[in-house]
Amino acid sequence: MRRDLAGEAGWQRLHPLSPLARVGRLVPIVVLSFVLTVAHAGGHDSGEEYYLIVVAAATVLFGLVNWLVTRWRIEGEALRIESGLLRRDSKRLPLARIQAVDVVRPLLARLLGVSELRIRLAGSSSADGRLAYLSESTALELRAFLLRAPTQTGAAAPEVSSGPSGAEHPMASVATGRLLGSVLLSGLTVVLLLIGTALLVLALTAPKVAAGVAGFGALYIFSFAGGLWRRLSNEFHFEAVEAPEGIRVRRGLLQTVSETVPYGRIQAIRKVEPLLWRPMGWCRLEVDIAGASRKQQRGEGSGIARKALLPVGDERDAWHLLNRLIGGDAPRVTRPPARARKKAPLSYHFLAAGRDDRHVACVTGRLRKVTVWIPLEKAQSIRRVQGPVQRRLDLATVHVDAAGKDTRAQFRDRAVAEADALLAELSRLSRAARAERARPPIERAPDLVAAVPSGWYDDPSGRHQQRYWSEGTWTARVSDRGVIADDPVAGGGPGRD
Repeated sequence: MRRDLAGEAGWQRLHPLSPLARVGRLVPIVVLSFVLTVAHAGGHDSGEEYYLIVVAAATVLFGLVNWLVTRWRIEGEALRIESGLLRRDSKRLPLARIQAVDVVRPLLARLLGVSELRIRLAGSSSADGRLAYLSESTALELRAFLLRAPTQTGAAAPEVSSGPSGAEHPMASVATGRLLGSVLLSGLTVVLLLIGTALLVLALTAPKVAAGVAGFGALYIFSFAGGLWRRLSNEFHFEAVEAPEGIRVRRGLLQTVSETVPYGRIQAIRKVEPLLWRPMGWCRLEVDIAGASRKQQRGEGSGIARKALLPVGDERDAWHLLNRLIGGDAPRVTRPPARARKKAPLSYHFLAAGRDDRHVACVTGRLRKVTVWIPLEKAQSIRRVQGPVQRRLDLATVHVDAAGKDTRAQFRDRAVAEADALLAELSRLSRAARAERARPPIERAPDLVAAVPSGWYDDPSGRHQQRYWSEGTWTARVSDRGVIADDPVAGGGPGRD
């Protein structure tokens, strides 16, 4: 079944079960409060439980009113959403500014068969562009349409099928055991262990002091434990697949999220290697997408939304993902001159940077090694900075800034002559890269992908033992105990969204 979303001129409403799905997250709180109230009354009719019933009914009524006053439609080159009863709110989201479209399914919404669509624009807050809730088929259709919609005014809008938007190729997945191990080896776990050890020592030596410290620090302890649980819940059953629109990420335990990261909208790529992960050979791969930061921004400054493409994985998983993101091998990095030791004696061995015709790369960090790649076409500014100590040592630093406050690559403590040459060369390469229309890296430089050797590797989806990598992509050929077959999911068959 094919559906022309742009041709439907009439207003569309949310799913009829939206009021129930919207208040679903409040049901456990109301039920728990009701049980505690009844237990506290000791079987007597205190009348407090009736207040809870009134609150629950008012919540359902609010959800029903919200469903009645919310509507949406495709209006020219924009998605228009209207909501509000007393204060009417009409949002017009230009299709050309859409950075990402996520499909979110809380637990009750999954049971009801509905999904929430979250649309993020460049420079807008994360609260803009929400449709809660749509049927699963409508949510998938609208997501595919918004991501494939033309960015030039007057272009014809394509029709979108109701099924999955094209074939998907598995790229990486995270086993539950590895995810649990990465959480146990995280900084929050170390902090909780130190706090627990300190409380245990105090309990043995000064019980009254231990009780006071535990009461004072209970909020922080629960906050740290909540952070560990959120990471386990959010990154559970993590899977990254390659779709026609970009890299699609599926994750979640109680609430499942399906995110799509378009290739052309990536501002920076970041590989993080914490100290406790290095003996295991683990790393984390993230991307920065132009949008709004989590905190509300002032003025008209740009922010970023950072997404994990690989919460925890080995070098092979990161290598395949990175190759698809940058369209070939990463730029080779070099160290600063030896005299830079006098300025940075502790971090000198951890500083490196490099560039090629399309990307810049830098490596920093002593305890937490971070490698950043920035496409030159996304560079917002290129600047040369020289401090007083650097002037005495004849050194300078060249910064390549992308959208976002902390998104940059640095050629730190380079010789002045090298820094001047880098400033001119990077400016020229950035102009040349920006002149080329942003396309997926695999389409921009297919010749570079040939450098990636074809062959059998561990299946990143986890469904089979091995999968064949050829011509820059995972194929449908899989192997289990020496038996070679075709994977219907990788070959474009029905997949999980």
